[in-house]
Amino acid sequence: MQASSLFIAHASMVPKPSHYSPLKTKKNYSLPPEKIEVFKSLEGWVSKQVLPLLKPVEESWQPQDFLPDSSGLGASNVFTDQIKELRDRTVGLSDEYFVVLVGDMITEEGLPLYQTLLSNADGVRDKSGSSQSPWAVWTRSWSAEENRHGDLLRTYLYLSGRVDMLMIEKTIQYLIGNGTDLGLASNPYLGLVYTSFQERATAISHGNTARLAKEGGDPVLARICATIAADEKRHEKAYTKIVEKLLEVDPNEAMIAIGDVMHKRVTMPAHLMYDGQDPHLFHHFSLAAQRLGVYSANDYIGILEFLIQRWKLDKLEGLTSEGKYAQDFVCGLPPRTRKVLERTNKRESLLAKVSWIFNKEISI
Repeated sequence: MQASSLFIAHASMVPKPSHYSPLKTKKNYSLPPEKIEVFKSLEGWVSKQVLPLLKPVEESWQPQDFLPDSSGLGASNVFTDQIKELRDRTVGLSDEYFVVLVGDMITEEGLPLYQTLLSNADGVRDKSGSSQSPWAVWTRSWSAEENRHGDLLRTYLYLSGRVDMLMIEKTIQYLIGNGTDLGLASNPYLGLVYTSFQERATAISHGNTARLAKEGGDPVLARICATIAADEKRHEKAYTKIVEKLLEVDPNEAMIAIGDVMHKRVTMPAHLMYDGQDPHLFHHFSLAAQRLGVYSANDYIGILEFLIQRWKLDKLEGLTSEGKYAQDFVCGLPPRTRKVLERTNKRESLLAKVSWIFNKEISI
């Protein structure tokens, strides 16, 4: 998860409908033994249907594939020439764009938090840190693939000279130190639903930063962001496939979990980002992303609609009253939210100083 990865799902953009009523789900998120057995019974299926979606290390791209080659340093000017070319390509990209790109990168750098959440979930827990359970193998390997995203973007941003790396590095340290609270506890049903949404959100965000980089005259950065987006799409496929299987073998519990996650609104995992100065840093980043069309409330609603269709939630039958409540709530959420959004979407642009770009002001 962008982390994702990465990941960007700015729930703060999405208003709650005026007639919103809380979903009546359980307060205790720990799984009873019979639910843990559900995940145990799926290990063979995960090995055959999910692990093949990973790419072998020797067939994977690496950050160095996209970056200036430093191996000739001292013997020629190739490395310094490549850095100059990189910097020249970024001239057409706005400060607002770099704020969004930095926010995406910092979200990816919060990976230790996201791996910990999944590795500690009931039924899929990586008890030893090197468990050969298919669930644990997936989580570690997914993390290894995601780890390249932050490494690549961070190095590119460092070489660009357009950002204040000291403030960025402080933000990353604050983020990992602050942690994240997504309301998932140790329940894998919730975690897998959340990650399904988040991976698609991240793919959209990176896809749009790729588009803007190309329009701004940096085809290399466009290829970087598009490559990361492709990873996120592949990871999205894995997580949505898992939830689809859970809806098949345990539809009521899975439907309740989907309702619980959507009831809270899907918050970006890096929502506690802080640079030591701006207590509203995440909000400013979110507004910049929306203003540039990188990720908006309409994207959020679109993901809801996609998942409802992908999982055929409106077709589920045989649910308990609690499961039916969750089904009705989730299936009715997109049109209700869109109506509220239409009434509240108009706002004046504001200016904000952002430390990541040397305290310059941007429009948000």
